[in-house]
Amino acid sequence: MSNRFRVFPRRKPGGTPSPKGSLSIYEPAYLGVDTRGKPVYVPLMYRNILLGGEPGSGKSVALGNIVSHVALCTDCDLVLVDGKLVELLPYAPVAKEFVGNNIAKALKILRGLQAEMDLRYLHLANTGRKKITHEDGYRATLVAIDELAYFSVTVGTPEQQKEFITVVRDLVARGRAAGIIVVVATQRPSADIVPTSLRDLFSYRLAFRCTTDSSSDIILGTGWAKEGYSAKDINPDDLGIGLLLAEGGIPRRIKGAFLNDRNVNQIVRRAVHLRRAA
Repeated sequence: MSNRFRVFPRRKPGGTPSPKGSLSIYEPAYLGVDTRGKPVYVPLMYRNILLGGEPGSGKSVALGNIVSHVALCTDCDLVLVDGKLVELLPYAPVAKEFVGNNIAKALKILRGLQAEMDLRYLHLANTGRKKITHEDGYRATLVAIDELAYFSVTVGTPEQQKEFITVVRDLVARGRAAGIIVVVATQRPSADIVPTSLRDLFSYRLAFRCTTDSSSDIILGTGWAKEGYSAKDINPDDLGIGLLLAEGGIPRRIKGAFLNDRNVNQIVRRAVHLRRAA
C-alpha cells in the first residue's frame, strides 16, 4: 500500500492561501456550451461523474477538460488511472499518482485511497462533521479513470477485475463526503462494464454518441431513451456533442469544449508552477 495514501498528512485547518491565478476544487469546472450557447459548468466537490460513448465521440476530451480544471486547483490532488496510457499521460507531471496499463498498481493505489477514506471518516466521526471541508486540513483528491473496461474485463485475473470494480464502487459510494471525487470514462457502455449498482451512484452522467439506445441508457439510466433522450440520435459527425444528466434533472444536450495538445501542455506547465508556489 502506498504510504502517501495510507496516512495523508493534514494541513493546518483552513489551509494556506492559494497562489494568484490558481483555481479551487470548490469552484465548478467548465465543460462547454448548451444548445443556446450558454456556458455549462459542473460542480466537482462532493460529486462523481460517469462519461461514456463510442470511440472518437468526445469522451476523452471531456475527461481532459475536467482533469485540466483540477490540475489548476492547488487544493486538490490528482490520481490518474489510464488504461490507454496516452490520454492522461500529459497530466502526469502534476499528478500525485499516475497508473498506466497495470492493474496490480492500480489496485494498490485504489486500496490506499480506501484506507485514506476510512481515516477521514474517523476524523469526521470524532469531530461530529458530515463532510470534509478545507477547514479540516485535508486536501481533496480527484481520481480519474480512463477506459474502465480495460481494468474490469480485459486485463488481469477475474479476481483482480472483480476487486477493481468493487473498490471503485466503494470510492464512488463513500468518497464524496470524504473529499474523494471519482470520474470514470468508458468507450464500451454495456452492463458488464458499468453495472447498474455502479452507474446509479454517479450524480453526473455524460453520454456521447452511442450505437444503441440501450448503450445510452447504460450511461444515463434506464428509460431515458424511451423519453426521447438517447445518445444514439447524435450524428456521428457531431464530435463533442453529448447528453449531460445532473442528479434530479433531465438530460441536457451540450457541446464539449476542445483542448488541443498545445492547450494541454500550456495548462500543465502553468499547473506545475502554481503547485510549486503553493
